[in-house]
Parts: sequence; C-alpha cells; structure tokens
Amino acid sequence: MNKARIVLLALLVAAVVLYITFDLGQYLTLAYAQSQLETLREFSRNNFALSAGLFFAGYVIVTALSIPGAAIMTLLGGAIFGLGWGLLLVSFASTLGATLAFLASRLLLRDYVQSKFGGSLKTVNAGVERDGAFYLFTLRMIPVFPFFLINLVMGLTPIRTFTFFWVSQTGMLLGTAVYVNAGVELGQLSSLSGLLSGSLILSFVLLALLPWAGKLVINTIKRNRLAKAYKRPKKFDANLVVIGAGSGGLVASIIAAGAKAKVILIEKHKMGGDCLNTGCVPSKTLISSAKVAETIRQAESFGIRNASGTVDFAAVMERVQGVIKTIEPHDSVERFTGLGVECVLGEAFIRSPWEVEVDGRVIATRAIIVATGARPFIPEVPGLSAIPYLHSDNIWEIRELPERLLVLGGGPIGCELAQSFARLGSEVSMLDRADRLMAREDIEATTLIEEKFRNQGIRLLLAHEMQHFGSDAEGNFLVSRTADGAEHTTRFDKVLVALGRKANVEGFGLEHLKMPLTPQGSIQVNEAMQTAYPSIFACGDVAGPYQFTHMASFQAWYATLNALAGGLKTFRANYRVVPRATFTDPEVARVGLNEQEAKEQGIAYELTQYNLDHLDRALADGHAYGFIKILTVPGSDKILGVTMVGPQAGELIGSFVFAMTHNLGLKKIGGTTHIYPTMLEANRFAANAWRSARVPKKLLPWAEKFFRWRL
Repeated sequence: MNKARIVLLALLVAAVVLYITFDLGQYLTLAYAQSQLETLREFSRNNFALSAGLFFAGYVIVTALSIPGAAIMTLLGGAIFGLGWGLLLVSFASTLGATLAFLASRLLLRDYVQSKFGGSLKTVNAGVERDGAFYLFTLRMIPVFPFFLINLVMGLTPIRTFTFFWVSQTGMLLGTAVYVNAGVELGQLSSLSGLLSGSLILSFVLLALLPWAGKLVINTIKRNRLAKAYKRPKKFDANLVVIGAGSGGLVASIIAAGAKAKVILIEKHKMGGDCLNTGCVPSKTLISSAKVAETIRQAESFGIRNASGTVDFAAVMERVQGVIKTIEPHDSVERFTGLGVECVLGEAFIRSPWEVEVDGRVIATRAIIVATGARPFIPEVPGLSAIPYLHSDNIWEIRELPERLLVLGGGPIGCELAQSFARLGSEVSMLDRADRLMAREDIEATTLIEEKFRNQGIRLLLAHEMQHFGSDAEGNFLVSRTADGAEHTTRFDKVLVALGRKANVEGFGLEHLKMPLTPQGSIQVNEAMQTAYPSIFACGDVAGPYQFTHMASFQAWYATLNALAGGLKTFRANYRVVPRATFTDPEVARVGLNEQEAKEQGIAYELTQYNLDHLDRALADGHAYGFIKILTVPGSDKILGVTMVGPQAGELIGSFVFAMTHNLGLKKIGGTTHIYPTMLEANRFAANAWRSARVPKKLLPWAEKFFRWRL
C-alpha cells in the first residue's frame, strides 16, 4: 500500500473515531437543527461570508466522509441562506464532497476490485466507458438511490473524474432545489419522510429517463437518416438477400430457408467461399500430406527401418483439389436450391438499403446480409509488385515445389504453410516484424513452436522490417533491417505473403451508401450484426473482429435472426467464449484469456499447468511434448482461459470451450470419466492438477494420524 493510501485510510479512521467518540451525529438531526435555527440565522445575518464558508466546508466534509446527515444540512442551507444562496452553496458543496468521496473510493479500492473481479466487470467497465454519463445522471435524478453509495460505487469504475463532477452537479440540481426550498420552512417540518411524495419521486424517475429516451430518439434518427435518402419499395421480391456464399453466407441462407423465408443467395465466384476453395480445406489437406512425409522421416524412431518416400508435389496439390471437389457438393448450388434457397451466380451491387442489383436484375428485399469475406493483405513494399508473389488464394495453383520459399508473416497462416512446405522439402525462411511468431499467443506456446521450427530447418528472421525486393543474376531477394539498423539479404525462389487479410468492402455498393467502417477497414456493426442501415446486416470476415470460419457461422445466426425479426426482437451476439487454433505441429489452441492478455488487462488469475510429457497416450504415440495452461479466477475453479500446445490441441480444447460456454468449472471436468489411454485424458489431469494444488496440506498430518489410529 502506497503512502497516499495509508494517509487517506488513517484520516478516514480518525474521522470515524471522532464521530463516534463525540457523538457528532446528534448535531445532524432534524430536532437539533430546528432548536438552533434562530441562533444560526442570527449568526449568518451578522457574519454572512464566514457562516457561508463554514457551512460550505462542513457540507463538503459530511458528504466526502459519507456521514449520514447531508439531507439535514441541505434543509439548513435553505433555512439559513434562503433558496438562492442556499441552492448555490449546497449544490457545489455536495458535488465537491461527492467527488472527494469518489476519489477516495478510487484510490483505496478500485485497483483491488478491478484486479479481483476484472473478468466479471469487463462488460460493466465497457458500458461505463461508453455510457457512464447517462448511467450516473439517471441515478442522480432519482433521490431513492443513496447518493453516498453512488459516489463509492462509481469510484470503482473507469468513469473520468471531470465527467463524474459535472454530471453529478447537473443531476443533483433539481433534487437539491426541492430540499433547499423545503428548508425555507424548516421550523414547520415534523419529519423528513414527507418531503418526497410518491408522485414527486415518480416525476424524478420520468425526468431521469429523459436522457435515455433522447439518446434512443437520436440514435434512431441517425440510423434512419442514411436510409431516408432512398425510397423504400412498396412490395418486396425477397425477405432476405445474402451477398457472399462463404461460411457466413451459407449458414445465413440455410437458417432463413429453414424458417421458410424467401431468401436469395448471390455469389460472384465459387460457392463455399475462401474456407472451401483457398482456406481451411486446402490448407488442412496440405498439412496432412506434409505430416505423412514427416512421419516417414521419423519412422526409424518408431522401430521401422528403411522406410522411404519421395514427395511428388504436383500429386500433393492434386490431392488438395480432389478433397475440395469431394466437399464441394456440401456447398453446391444444387444442394442449396434443394433447401429452398434461390442461388444466383453474378456480381451484386447494393443500390439502396432494400435493393440489390445482379446482372441487370433488381431485387427488392426487406433485409440484406453482407458476407463478402476478406482477401490477402498485400503490403506496399518497393519491388514486391515486380515479383510474381504468392498468397493464400493463389498458392494452390502451383505444381512445382519451391526450392527456396520466403514466408512473410508469423501468424497462423504463415506458420501453417511454412511448416508444411518445409516438411515437403522446401528450404523455408520466415520473416516477421514482431520479435516472435504468433505474437498474440502465450509466449511459452510460441517459444515451443519456434524451437520446433528451427529443429525442422526453418530459418526465422524475427524483428525484421522489410525494406525492398529486387532481382539480379542470382535470383530474387529481399533486403530487411533489424532494430539495431543492420541490413540482411534473403534469397528466395518464391515468396508467400501471409500478413493477414483485408475485409472485402469495395466494389458492390458500400461506397455509394457511405457505409461506416471500423479503423481496421471492416463494416461497422453492433451486437445484433446490424450496420448503420437498419435493414443491412453483416457477418464473417467482412464484419470482424474475428476472422475465423466458425465465428462467421456464429455471427450469421444472429444476423439472420435479426434480419428476419425486423426489429420485433433483437438477438445480441456475445463474444465471451471464442475458441481458435493454429494447426502447426504441435497445434496451438486457445479459448478465453491467456497470461499475456490477463496481465495487460490487469485481471487477477491463478495458473494451473499440466505438461503432456506425463500423458501415457502421448508417450505411446511418440508425441510427448506440449502443455495445457489454465487461468482461473483466484479462489475459484471458474475458467478464465485455456492455452493448449500439443497433438490434437484443436480437438482437445473442446472440453474447455463447452465448460466456459455453460459456466462449468474445472471440478466438473476433473470429475468426468475419460477413456484410457486417450489424449483427452489430459484435460482431466489438468483439471485435477488444479484440485491437487488446493489440498489443505495443514490437515494432512492429522489425516495421517487418523488413519494410523484406524489401524
């Protein structure tokens, strides 16, 4: 505890002791105020400035220390100084005292409360940062809520001190005026209870709701202002038009068709979108082939001698296309037509919030869902455009294995493809401006991955800034620079750009609509997946913030329900539990917070770790490496987040995703029977490691004595 806190705490303790010792509460009663009223009025008439100053200081002290009696002092303000001066003194004194109490609460308690309950308060904090002034004004306008309690509670939130001051000053003004005015007749009052009748309190409540009603009206006007520039059709051809047949668009179409709505799905390229054609499916197929090649190399460690194999890269890539063709019928026009979806192949253009044009056909629709996905982000680096670079969309077209492959980017896409090409025989170099791979993940996880990559011959160029590309007699090269200013030249035959993805928001009418975008370039949506236009929704990569196939499906559910509901009911997406996985070997999977994020956000946690080199099945399979790290609420088995590194981590994380989704703790996982020997047992062992660390060791000697006595 710092000195300021110690001094403040000492002052508060001293004030409480003095208050109790000298029974100061007797001076803050209605009877005492009435008995001394004439004396106080006489003193004020003869010494106005002094009496006003003493009254002001006393009021500040009473409110700052949250001492019962502020109501009596407010009445005294009116009785002694009249309505004008009384309101002026009480208004500013009460606000200043409340602000001091607010600051004291913030200094003494906020860090502790936020560190202990930060995870639970995350939504509250976000709400206060966004609408704190409205919350506070509402509470100040209704005298039923104890003002001293409001001061203390608001001190624990992120609301700014100046905002607290001026909102309190404004919000308490009307109630203060009522009390001060009543104080003018202090001598005739018999009790405080009669000051606020039920009708007066109701009036305060209605007044408090005015800013919220105003905000609702303003937001409605803003949302409809954009749409007012367009004429709404009197008749509609469809209930819903979905633009984009990727994961989000397909799910949205199925949901709408299942509800028997008239839905039209428009796709300009290939059904299935990125996930089927250039993303999840081809990359995981390539990873599988690369894993077979690596297994053959490691065969001798499993007791298999003379195992050999030659990588036929063209055949590997044809297998990738074969798997895509096998899955294609699941996302085909024929299947979705059979489900009741009208599929249109062509380029869509949003003409208005209710009209979509495709190849000359204008479709009038009650709602639109934009699910146009994203594309590889290509940086503006001198010389790059002169080189036929690869990215996650076109890499599947090559049929010759690059002898030297340079991968730009240490994120999930870069890591998965870099390891696969290295296992298939390429000499791989990876370059990233960050000082480690997968910088958003747990540092222990990325350290393990980096070690694996280096052991597999992948050259890591971390903390390197790209300067320019070029070509000479020896081939292509990249000049990069490290933090210390040293320049490095990296030679390559092919370069793969894997620096993230950019939302597809151009070329289909959003510019024409002046659609608001986020700083990251995605469509701005609310929790209902609704854009600035009430009839237009968005989901998936084009909406963000998570560019995962499973999150596109998740968002599509909410976008579709809200689009079909037409405002009758609002369904809000909640991102409390978002799982993710990078399918390197070992795999890296996560749900919720990791240690890095918990520390950055100041969230207190307890850490439990289980290493997979203790797991029988991992030992039997020859993959005894990796770990499970679990973050829990201090003193509880409630899960804040889990990071897993190891074989099948993307599968095993499912237990924790289920538990977090349904608010189950580690005790439930630890108490569940798992088949032996399986990798899934690791989850139970990790949960039981949490329990074992909390065995009351002080009781063990007594337990030993008890069992010895039983013998």
